[in-house]
Amino acid sequence: MTEMTDDLSTPLGQKTARQKRRFRLPFTAMQALAVLLGLFLVAFLAVALFTDNPFGGEPVARIALRQPAADEKQPASGHAGQAAKSAQQAPSGDNKTVTIIDGSSGKRQDVVISSDAADKTGAEPAPTMAMAGIDQRLLEKSRYGMIPVVADGLKPFTVYAADADRTKAAKMPVVAIVVGGLGVGAAKTADAIMKLPPAVTLAFTPYGADPAKLAERARAQRHEILLQVPMEPFDYPDNDPGPQTLLTTLTPEQNIDRLCWHLSRFQGYAGIANFMGARFTATDTVMQPIIREAAKRGLGYLDDGSSPRSAAPSLTASESMPFAKADFTIDAVPTSAEIDRTLVKLETLAKERGLAVGVASALPISIERLAAWIKTLDSRGIMLVPLTTAMLKSKSG
Repeated sequence: MTEMTDDLSTPLGQKTARQKRRFRLPFTAMQALAVLLGLFLVAFLAVALFTDNPFGGEPVARIALRQPAADEKQPASGHAGQAAKSAQQAPSGDNKTVTIIDGSSGKRQDVVISSDAADKTGAEPAPTMAMAGIDQRLLEKSRYGMIPVVADGLKPFTVYAADADRTKAAKMPVVAIVVGGLGVGAAKTADAIMKLPPAVTLAFTPYGADPAKLAERARAQRHEILLQVPMEPFDYPDNDPGPQTLLTTLTPEQNIDRLCWHLSRFQGYAGIANFMGARFTATDTVMQPIIREAAKRGLGYLDDGSSPRSAAPSLTASESMPFAKADFTIDAVPTSAEIDRTLVKLETLAKERGLAVGVASALPISIERLAAWIKTLDSRGIMLVPLTTAMLKSKSG
């Protein structure tokens, strides 16, 4: 074994071989890697800070916004709604200014959006063009918005009933047709409004993006309208009519609160009708408070005839409430042949009893067959009347 020596321990006059010292790095390989990563991050941040694309790599949604023409009439006012967090209220109070950021370029653009397109929240709407023809005296504020009320001796049933020759109707057989399920599906709703004559009553569900606008369009075409109130069927919840359904398991106060939600969805209806509800309408204890509340607000009631055990006839009679019960569901079997057969039955019943009521959905085949059949009624000595006229004739008879 060779003994290692240095200059101090070497005898004088003798030279020893100097041992080569190893060069040691001031950092480890891992530390070098960390330094390189740090330099990379600094370079990346510098690019992000000084580039024109701060949102590069993010998903981008581009919306095409139609700019209104200069001569295009703007709505006088609209539903204020609830703005998104980035929205700012426009000075006019009728529109909203929304800042849109382009995700690919970072460009900011302020766009004015009409309040008619604002988010619907169920809050009380501001007066709009869609409220044209609505008697403001017949509205009462609720926690959900405006709902019908009797005022100055006027009732929504009489104010919003469609015009009809009631003297003539009292002297001849009459038929009332109610087409329901409207408000969800703008195309089928528009078909019912435009392809059926004004004497056909239209019933709207409380659902849909903007039921108020569609309901007002129907009234502008001189149709009278009804509000369909979802009620519990026997197979609930497997068969669910929708949000805020009136249920037999709720207290009267809870069901009336839900009724108010439905009543606030749009205005201008002469009455309400059940939407499903075979179990609910057959249960006196839950049905009675609803009938009483609707009668107090000056509305009529249509029973769609789907439940033979419905308590509606006796309950409406006790409240002296305008009432009608459908005799036939015209498109229970939605084929041309079956619809035509049911219409013949409806016609026969009207001649025998003086009055018949039919209900149908807004299926294209139903609208087509109804429109064709209605054109033949005059020649057969039968008068088509709005539902309110049929209710009054039934009451007087």
